[in-house]
Amino acid sequence: MDSDIWTGGIEVSWMMVAMRVHLETERLVLRRLTADDLDNLVELDSDPEVMRYLNGGHPTPREQLRDQGLPRILAYYEQGDDLGYWAVEAEGAFLGWVFFRPHRDFDPPAPVDRSGIEVGYRLRREAWGKGYATEACRALIDRGFATVGVQRVYAETMAINTGSRRVMEKCGLKHVATFMFEDADEVQYALTVQEWYTQRIG
Repeated sequence: MDSDIWTGGIEVSWMMVAMRVHLETERLVLRRLTADDLDNLVELDSDPEVMRYLNGGHPTPREQLRDQGLPRILAYYEQGDDLGYWAVEAEGAFLGWVFFRPHRDFDPPAPVDRSGIEVGYRLRREAWGKGYATEACRALIDRGFATVGVQRVYAETMAINTGSRRVMEKCGLKHVATFMFEDADEVQYALTVQEWYTQRIG
């Protein structure tokens, strides 16, 4: 079995290895995205509710995903499986994706601490309210602290995005900053490895 596939002690079938499983949870499989996921990504980004707190509800053009978004995602895999993006699946159905990555630094700097690794997700509307985002993000956070050596994890969203804020809280992250970005209030939640360890033994 490939050494960079972590499953939390759960045995992985050879079929799952072939599709490059990153890890599994009780209900979910997190696997590498591929070029064949383009239609999945286009559909995901076409839902105005999914994009509501990202760009006001506008779909991402297929050409942008094909020529920029997907190649950027796939480039992470050249550096291994510790950081990057992964498709989220339940019973073989594509639900969306999660990421665990350094900040991309394409935005103007904000007066907040962006040291550490950022966790985030984007799921289809049909997957909302079922705990999938929390389950997937928590698995990435646990793996990051337990095996990757990450010292700090953070997540950011618009202050009015109460759904994502609840996910952050359920993952153990705490509100550490509120700041302005593009005329809107943004919030950052964070968790250090020391805090994570205390939570686990507490």
